[in-house]
Amino acid sequence: MRKTLLASAIGAVITLSACSDNTAPAQQANQAATPAAVVQDVTVTNPFFMKSTLTYEAPDFNAIKDEHFLPAFEEGMKQHLAEIEAIANNPEAANFENTFVAMEKSGELLTRVSRVFYNLTGTDSNEKRRELQSVLAPKMAAHSDNINLNPQLFARIEAVYNARNDLNLDAESLRLVEVYYERFVRSGAKLNEEQKTAIRALNEEHSKLTNQFSQNLLAETRNIAVVVDTDEELDGLSPAQITAAANAAKERGLEGKYLLSITNTTRQPILTSLNNREVRQRVWEASANRAQSGEFSNNDIVARLPQLRAERAKLLGYDSWASFTLETNMAKTPAAVFDMLGSMVPAVIENTKQEQAAIQAMIREKGGDFEVQPWDWEYYAEFVRQAKYDLDENEVKKYFEFNRVLEDGAFYYLNRFYGVRFEPRPDLPVYHPDVKAYEVFDADGTSIAIFYADYFAREGKRGGAWMSSFVGQSHLTGQKPVVVNVMNIPKAPEGEPTLISYDHTTTIFHELGHGVHGIFSNVKYPTLAMTAVSRDFVEFPSTFEEDWAQHPEILGNYAKHYETGEPIPADLLDKVMRSRSFNQGFDTLEYMSAALLDMEWHTLSADAPLQNPQAFEAAALKKHGVDLAAVPPRYKTNFFSHSMGGGYSAGYYAYMWSEILAADAFAHVQKSGGLTRENGDHYRKNILSVGNSRPTMDSYKAFRGQEPSTDALLIRRGLKTKID
Repeated sequence: MRKTLLASAIGAVITLSACSDNTAPAQQANQAATPAAVVQDVTVTNPFFMKSTLTYEAPDFNAIKDEHFLPAFEEGMKQHLAEIEAIANNPEAANFENTFVAMEKSGELLTRVSRVFYNLTGTDSNEKRRELQSVLAPKMAAHSDNINLNPQLFARIEAVYNARNDLNLDAESLRLVEVYYERFVRSGAKLNEEQKTAIRALNEEHSKLTNQFSQNLLAETRNIAVVVDTDEELDGLSPAQITAAANAAKERGLEGKYLLSITNTTRQPILTSLNNREVRQRVWEASANRAQSGEFSNNDIVARLPQLRAERAKLLGYDSWASFTLETNMAKTPAAVFDMLGSMVPAVIENTKQEQAAIQAMIREKGGDFEVQPWDWEYYAEFVRQAKYDLDENEVKKYFEFNRVLEDGAFYYLNRFYGVRFEPRPDLPVYHPDVKAYEVFDADGTSIAIFYADYFAREGKRGGAWMSSFVGQSHLTGQKPVVVNVMNIPKAPEGEPTLISYDHTTTIFHELGHGVHGIFSNVKYPTLAMTAVSRDFVEFPSTFEEDWAQHPEILGNYAKHYETGEPIPADLLDKVMRSRSFNQGFDTLEYMSAALLDMEWHTLSADAPLQNPQAFEAAALKKHGVDLAAVPPRYKTNFFSHSMGGGYSAGYYAYMWSEILAADAFAHVQKSGGLTRENGDHYRKNILSVGNSRPTMDSYKAFRGQEPSTDALLIRRGLKTKID
């Protein structure tokens, strides 16, 4: 996931939304003697210079052109900085209204253009947008620093913070003061001028490197797609998959050939079914070795980024970037993360080695005379799965047709648990033909949000799955949320149904968990709204939603044969559910390896020399005893977007940490009556609606009545059978 791209782009303050004077750009332009034609373009024809008139200010994608972005960014930064300067230099004594509320209302134009631009660069990138990203990266970093390092502004923030307990503030306003103060301090507001100059330089370099890292990956994804000459080499793939590969090759001008695209993890979905071992190896190596050499190599970038982050942490008084980052998370310290992951390593390794032995036996049974390699694991694991559970994955997919999973599954569940319904809005413009817009209505018929569904893979979209927003929620600004869910499901050829795996099914539920975390937000201040919580809490609501995909009533409503409409047979469903615990050693180990790798990179000190990425990675995995050759990390360093892209640096452990909360919460709900509106409303009120308006553990205890235990997680992972 998947915090707002705006927040990751330019820091805390710029997530704020506001009302501004739309005549200001024209006045400033006239003062600068700008030609009238340019003034007219800025104030009239550029859609960002006014609020969208569509429902909840949803972007008018029909009107937005690439040439609108840069003028809107430049004017947005100018307006926002002027607003901040006015706050910082206000001659009146600092108080909550003229400092904190004023900041919350600032930056409307910049917020608007940023949310659209950074969402589109992830979902619908093109050459112009990538060029603009590179231009904007240092500008946006400098803009953020101009706010966060403004001494007059921080003096006002600190004055209110020091007096906060005497101001009779309500709980949410008090929380806002504390969050702002902490963010400014952690941005360097208390540093001396020499240190501030140093941190500005580090921030600028960081913005450039993370941008280049992402652009290299996007280019490399196209560059490393595997070209296959004959359909015989694709034996094992479905006719729809082969047709899609042929169409992809044709689009590249490779008539008569087949193109296999690479997704953004080390493992690739098609490795489960490709019969040709040589092609499997080519696919895996294209994935695992990407961005390690050539024009789009990330070697130098991933060596420098952890060092740069450590230097920034040292300036702020911390031993490492991980120590700095985790201080505001639930985990608090790197030691807590290493302890959590390390405590699971022995059981996971033992489980994985048992799986490896079963796979090696299957290789021998099938006549193979080789040791299992990473490109063999999932292929032969499917034979083991079939032998153990008599399960054919292609047969299973016939009962998981995409539209039915989304609308009769996920949307149906959200209606049953929370009372909401999703109504298509074909009148709303979208940014790509594959995207579908919905309006969300509450149980009482009140309209509460707009939701965009963007689920299919395509060129120009980065890999993975996430949630973001085009408009945030705030009672202060009167805005309701406009949310998007993004995935990379391979789309079936035109006219054919898109049949998906059960893993993709649970991912749809997962991302909608993030979605409703935004949709149900019910707070006053933009900074505290929606998913603005710590990294190791934000994945809790999404993971909680995953298990509802297998609830008998929900599953019975959507798991139906795509042709006949017959429900999935009970025996096949039983096999699917029992097989969920299969290969958990592999799944858990590849995740834990990546999480440990992320932590090792970000516990380096600022004085540590630059590392060779591949050598460092090998040493880190060996150090923790997770260096099984046949089970590489889910993400290797050079394409580890979560860690090196910046959003989850020293934070990839959060998925496991959040799963503890999610498993505990789900088990609690089942004991309390399961799929009831009462349970849904209680969870919505105490978890989904409050954002960061109170400490996250306080929210969890308000819902659960106590802190979570790990029992339910061990059961969920198949490592324990019952709660003691």
